[in-house]
Amino acid sequence: MMLEQPSIEIITADLTIPHHARAVITLMDEYARDPMGGGNGLSDHTKANLIAELAKRQAAHAILAFVEDRPAGLVICLEGFSTFACQPLLNIHDVIISLVYRGRGLSKLLLQKVEQIAIERGCCKLTLEVLEHNYVAQKAYKSAGFNGFELNPEMGKALFWEKKLG
Repeated sequence: MMLEQPSIEIITADLTIPHHARAVITLMDEYARDPMGGGNGLSDHTKANLIAELAKRQAAHAILAFVEDRPAGLVICLEGFSTFACQPLLNIHDVIISLVYRGRGLSKLLLQKVEQIAIERGCCKLTLEVLEHNYVAQKAYKSAGFNGFELNPEMGKALFWEKKLG
């Protein structure tokens, strides 16, 4: 007896479709509740406004993974610009695989879709940040061809810093 594989769909989200919008909020909230996402969940303000704010930004891309029509994964990307290459780049800002769907290769499929979008948009590279101790994500990114960034090995790898405003 052959077991049927679950149906997996990888799509660019249309934030005007309520099912897609709900999936983005659900997955982002799950990610925010995870220790890798800070452990606190999304604020009520963010839940109420995220979709509208993302929709305003032509440089924002949301890619969803559905398994049997249930939200299973999400990547949010924001287009930037490389002054050195004088070309756009695509920054992978959030990567979420719902806990119950981890280990099924969804991150690989989502990253392939992101790369396809970047190529179609004429981007010179993909960028992302990953937490130092998130070894599972690092392994997935390395297997997708990502490496630490350095212009000159003598100067070392780039570090991701922030300064919160307000």
